[in-house]
Amino acid sequence: MEPPQVNQLGQPIGEPVSAWSPRPRPPHTAMEGRFCRVEPLDPPRHADDLFAAKQLDTSGRNWTYLFSEPPPDAAAYRRWADEAATRDDPFFHAIVDVRSGKAVGVAAYMRLQPEMGVIEVGNIHFSPLLQRSPLATEAMYLMMRRVFDELGYRRYEWKCDCLNAPSRRAAERLGFTYEGIFRQAVVYKGRNRDSAWYSVIDKEWPQVKAAFESWLDPGNFDAEGRQKRSLTSFRTASSASAGLTEI
Repeated sequence: MEPPQVNQLGQPIGEPVSAWSPRPRPPHTAMEGRFCRVEPLDPPRHADDLFAAKQLDTSGRNWTYLFSEPPPDAAAYRRWADEAATRDDPFFHAIVDVRSGKAVGVAAYMRLQPEMGVIEVGNIHFSPLLQRSPLATEAMYLMMRRVFDELGYRRYEWKCDCLNAPSRRAAERLGFTYEGIFRQAVVYKGRNRDSAWYSVIDKEWPQVKAAFESWLDPGNFDAEGRQKRSLTSFRTASSASAGLTEI
């Protein structure tokens, strides 16, 4: 690790950020992938499909760590979607299965700080049609690629209830770095949430991106669509080739 820079008084200071300017807000355009398309939430086109897909979660487990309870019917879900689609922060997107043309999950850009180059991905709700599938991984890749490659942000965040083990595993699998627990950060559904924080920064993105693209390559899947190598293995190999050591 290089020693920190110092000012004229000998005090350590952060590295310079040259020619910095506030970053653009995410555009209202679709992100196209091989398995999925991520596009701004459009209730007339997406709400019915999303409600039907979410109904496949008959146990309700997917709602445990969300801020709201499951809508009782399609009309209630449409009302939520109509309201959500009017917001700029969080900026909700539908994840559409390219093969079926149906929306099967949602995710949002949120807590936008264009002046600092910081943005969070959150309000992630994947239906059973999306969970543990290449679509889910590709959707997260497409959203991250827009943030870093298209918009030039410096930091991409993921936060979740520290008790939400699946979300924490997902963050680590996708290449986010764990930063710690913010205790008593949130009150929701009448209970406390200690929030686990994760991030990817722009310096890490090239290796995270290379791992995503190697994993998503058609050659990494067999005839039944099963992965040959894990996403983590590609990222580990990329780190090793760059002379980095995981800790």
